[in-house]
Amino acid sequence: MRGRDPSEPHRSATSLELLFDLCFVVAVAQASKSLHEALTHGDHGTGVLRFVLVFFTIWWAWMNFTWFASAYDPDDAPYRLTVLVQITGSLVLAAGVSRAFEDGDLRVITIGYVVLRTALAALWLRAARSDPARRRTTLRFALGVTACQVCWVGLLWLPASARLTGIVVMIVAEVAVPVWAQSAGMTPWHPRHIAERYELFTLIVLGESVAAATVAVRSAFDRHHGTGSLYAVAAGGLLMVYAMWWLYFAKPAHTLLATTHQAHRKRFTWAYGHYLIFASAAAEGAGLAAYADHVTRATDTSPIVAGAAVTLPAAVFLITVWAIHLRPHQTTAAERIPYPVAAVGILLAAASPAPALASGALLAALGVVATVERRRGGPRPDLTSA
Repeated sequence: MRGRDPSEPHRSATSLELLFDLCFVVAVAQASKSLHEALTHGDHGTGVLRFVLVFFTIWWAWMNFTWFASAYDPDDAPYRLTVLVQITGSLVLAAGVSRAFEDGDLRVITIGYVVLRTALAALWLRAARSDPARRRTTLRFALGVTACQVCWVGLLWLPASARLTGIVVMIVAEVAVPVWAQSAGMTPWHPRHIAERYELFTLIVLGESVAAATVAVRSAFDRHHGTGSLYAVAAGGLLMVYAMWWLYFAKPAHTLLATTHQAHRKRFTWAYGHYLIFASAAAEGAGLAAYADHVTRATDTSPIVAGAAVTLPAAVFLITVWAIHLRPHQTTAAERIPYPVAAVGILLAAASPAPALASGALLAALGVVATVERRRGGPRPDLTSA
């Protein structure tokens, strides 16, 4: 398991990586569904907090394997079997999501997470044996990941009053492991491969958002045989997801991840920032579903709070995509100003009679801006070929 060539031509996602993503979307779907139920039942604060924490475990496990596989992927039988163990862990994690939301029971989700991460630690140990030049980095990864899993298991025995503090401490520790490990040397990740992996997962999460909203709106139509407000939710939801896809793919990600010293320093911001992109995309489906319930009087939530469930995830998605994905390409204030202004407008749309439709219109308008900007600027240079 020696490090792969970061400039390897025609590097693309493997079928095993696609299977890995598709199985992870089960956990994403469970998190989105649980958030929808919490919002519908008026449990807004606790529901959002639990979604943020649960989604961290899903995203973090996915992201760490993604970067490992970009650097070390021999595609042999031991590697495949270890990845299948990780997939099994993701499904166990998904089975524990509803328990974590309903009563804060973290046992099942912790078991799934530990299975996932322990299998990854085993891969890091194999890489340490096979790649002497990066042994210090790979051993740090293996040690850091293993130590975190021991602490996660120990967290189950903490009293309930101290558990949230313990979780926050563990999240900080998890996030610090790659920074500490790669201070000893970078792994040989592939810019185009990483960009494709993130793009594919973005598509999967957006697809899950569409599925969650579709099921909820269809159920609302079945109960009320159609109203103008439900048509606005359906139309606005589709417009939002289409525009979110358009904006995310307006610029190529791999040009920001070119294997230069500057890109190595910035990649942590880009990689970690995608937590907000993925989480907000998943939360958008839950928000649209909760608003459909509000329209059909299935919940007593106030109109502004119900509207915020739609507009807040959209605004977070927009501002994060702009900050880490689009802004580095923009050179003038005229290019940059429309994005934060639109984000503010989307937040204010929570008070409108049709927040989904208003948010979708604003996002679509930005899609027009991005398209015009791209045509004016002409083709951008491919930084990875420099």
